[in-house]
Amino acid sequence: MGELFHEQLQALRAQSLHRKLREIGTPQGPEVQIVGRQLVNFSSNDYLGLANDPILREAATAGIAEFGVGAGASRLISGTQSPHVRLEAALAKWKGTQAALCFSSGYAAAVGTIPALAGKADVVVLDKLCHASLIDGAKLSGATLRVFPHNHLGKLESHLDWARRERPDSRVVIITESIFSMEGERAPLRELVGLKKRFRALLLLDEAHAIGVVGLHGRGLAALENLTRDVDVQMGTLSKGLGVSGGYICGSRSLIDWLLNRARSFIFSTAPPPALAVAACAALHFLSTEAGEQRRQKLWERIETLRRSLAGGSAHFGPGKETGSAIHPLIVGNEEAAIDFSRALQLEGFLVPAIRFPTVAKNEARLRITVTAAHEETQIRQLAEAISRHRAESPTEA
Repeated sequence: MGELFHEQLQALRAQSLHRKLREIGTPQGPEVQIVGRQLVNFSSNDYLGLANDPILREAATAGIAEFGVGAGASRLISGTQSPHVRLEAALAKWKGTQAALCFSSGYAAAVGTIPALAGKADVVVLDKLCHASLIDGAKLSGATLRVFPHNHLGKLESHLDWARRERPDSRVVIITESIFSMEGERAPLRELVGLKKRFRALLLLDEAHAIGVVGLHGRGLAALENLTRDVDVQMGTLSKGLGVSGGYICGSRSLIDWLLNRARSFIFSTAPPPALAVAACAALHFLSTEAGEQRRQKLWERIETLRRSLAGGSAHFGPGKETGSAIHPLIVGNEEAAIDFSRALQLEGFLVPAIRFPTVAKNEARLRITVTAAHEETQIRQLAEAISRHRAESPTEA
């Protein structure tokens, strides 16, 4: 048994695609300790620096004191506790929808929701760069799948026209992200809504990387564009801008009732720890305050600092650099070169992991730089200087 996967693992290593876990010995933050060394952390999705914030720590501690650690059962058995109910009410109010349902993770939200929306007789149309959880959920649904090139409205229109012509009685579901996790680029939401209405489709929008970042009080792209009522299914996560963990779906009461009865990842999973729901409620409350909005504005100041620091450099950045997000993909191309670049930055005191296939396409390896409100401007400038130095020393990298 020990040799069962040896050859496959060797093949991964030969392609520079083998992965290993890295142990972090400190709380999540702008600086972390790895292998006994302190590094400036540019790998985290903790965009607002809430994961280790006293506001959330105190809320979670109070939640444990009142409700204990585990929920004990699935939500439909006996695991639904008052913090879960309060969190879902708070999410629905915050997102401007009738109801909400929480899952153990964003992945669970995707693979539970999409098969409940579409079946074998239906059609699901996805952006090519959708997150793996959305792709897996679409495959699990058994629906006919169509993929359109990233943000390519013309090809999406063609797929929708085909679906309505060839499958007139089918349910058609469009799936996309508001901010794409590896590109940092926004979806053309207003145009997507127009196509959705024209072809009588449903629209699922994954707001994972927009929550806490985009729009007043971080309510996301749908709120920013005043399109909340036009998005049928708003998916999101508690684990990035909100600093906790878990996923959610917001939408109509009938949608949430349907998911409660049909989303298998919800029905057959033990409920998330109630203390996490208490902490997530605290995060939502914080974001709705003036102090929360100031924290979000500070994030955007840090994003602008990175943009200015990298302006005019020789590094090849993805399209996200010119749109609004905290994600900045530094495109390297070759997988081994990306690993070498990441190691070089780590030697200079920065944690910026290499992102490789299958997370991104082959030969599109990159360093994914994420900025948080907790970073200091000096840390961002020092990173930009290190990137420039490495590029100058390795001019042949693609």
